[in-house]
Amino acid sequence: MPGPFITTTISLTTGSDETVTDLTPACERFLRKNAEGRDGLLNVFVPHATAGVAVIETGAGSDDDLLAALHALLPADDRWQHRHGSPGHGRDHVLPALVPPHATLPVLGGRLELGTWQSVCLVDTNRDNPNRQVRLSFLG
Repeated sequence: MPGPFITTTISLTTGSDETVTDLTPACERFLRKNAEGRDGLLNVFVPHATAGVAVIETGAGSDDDLLAALHALLPADDRWQHRHGSPGHGRDHVLPALVPPHATLPVLGGRLELGTWQSVCLVDTNRDNPNRQVRLSFLG
């Protein structure tokens, strides 16, 4: 029989640069405490209009490649109609259409079931707001 729905919110600071922040260790800590060896689903959600969640390889340049690709697709210039904040900030509001603000991931035996090189990451191109919340929810 499934256990209860368990959720928590973590806070982090991303700084003043565009970033890809690895959330995998935080997800694993949350599951060790709350999944108790069960199978289920982990949902990762960022309640921000200018950030997203990606499952990608990190540490081998893929995170920088993602930011470069997003910069090419969504240049930080004056083309955006949404114009408050730093120049080009309107692109940050388009980001969640390409990098969604959520991911739902399998959990087997209380452990996050990712591929060998996969990590769960917060993608944040908004240099105006370094304070971020991430909601982790387990159902299993």
